[in-house]
Amino acid sequence: MKATQPLLKILEEARACKVCASSLPLGPKPLLAADPASRILIIGQAPGKATHLAGIPWKDRSGDRLRGWLGVTAEQFYDPTRIAVVPRGFCYPGSGATGDLPPRPECGPLWHPRILPLLNQVRLTVLLGSFAFSAHLSGQYPNLSAATEDFRAMMPSMIVLPHPSPRNGMWAGKRPWFASELLPALRGRVSEVLAR
Repeated sequence: MKATQPLLKILEEARACKVCASSLPLGPKPLLAADPASRILIIGQAPGKATHLAGIPWKDRSGDRLRGWLGVTAEQFYDPTRIAVVPRGFCYPGSGATGDLPPRPECGPLWHPRILPLLNQVRLTVLLGSFAFSAHLSGQYPNLSAATEDFRAMMPSMIVLPHPSPRNGMWAGKRPWFASELLPALRGRVSEVLAR
């Protein structure tokens, strides 16, 4: 019970956050999910417009693709006792010429140090996209592709994936090992973690 209270309080504060409200085109609507029992942690970039409007993390085509990569059902994915979703930015940052803008720089440094240490049951951390990769593995790999290809060395505790946006289909297409080797290994690890 004691471990639950601090996390629930911090999540409540995070969901009420308005630190960068004046910079958000659709206003603040922090989207995250976590529980002291979470076994998998997903750190992505920031919610897209569709997820902002739905009020549900990863409720879009990218989320469908991510769930396929992980080999989980929507029921499993949206159960915070199984999977925590704590992106670098909790709110939709707006869009630019080539897609969504980067996550707001205030969010990750403000909330991650308070939330992530309380997720002590996590057995697999999934870093999605360049912003999550840069924040957590900067300097250890030359780029996201190199980190993704090194999945065998990172697992069983961590894996780096490109953002699951349909726009990144060419990235995976140029790397046949992603579908033939990485995804089966990832699904096996996810299944193992969630079975315990």
